[in-house]
Amino acid sequence: MASTTRPPGRPRSSVDAEVFAATLRTVHELGYTRATVDRIAAAAGIAKTTIYRRWPSKGALVTACLVDFFGPLPLVGHALEEDLAAAVRFGARRIAEPGVAAAFAGVFTDAIGDPGLREVLSTQLQDPYRQVLTETLGLSEQRVLFFIDVVIGTLLHRMGMTGEPMVESDVDALIQMLQRELR
Repeated sequence: MASTTRPPGRPRSSVDAEVFAATLRTVHELGYTRATVDRIAAAAGIAKTTIYRRWPSKGALVTACLVDFFGPLPLVGHALEEDLAAAVRFGARRIAEPGVAAAFAGVFTDAIGDPGLREVLSTQLQDPYRQVLTETLGLSEQRVLFFIDVVIGTLLHRMGMTGEPMVESDVDALIQMLQRELR
């Protein structure tokens, strides 16, 4: 008869969810720089070594947290304009959530001087979205990268400069500008 006991400790998915929630909460409360792995571990109620067993650095942790938080794009695949608008609105809603813009901006800043972190960001965060958008929108990879740069850069800039997410009318204007450019 097979054993139905599970190994000691909390299930991995539960720990990951707790760490990701603690990461965004800590970044939101303290800012990216002061949100150390020690503080994130304390907020999650786990040992720092538990985090380092899963993620080799704060940047890798934050990237995994963002990947988990964003999840898949809600694209329908009917028309370029509809999918473009859905992707922009999705990004705007997600970046407006507490801690997300600061986590994005902080990990991007760290990646400027860290080629390994840039590789993690590229392969784990950007590439899956780039691939889906390239296939769904029927655009070249270069145009999709331009689209990602403009959308994410604009949304993060607004949060960084005002501390507030972009208002709906500005999101609409951004969508219209991109639709004109990408036709």
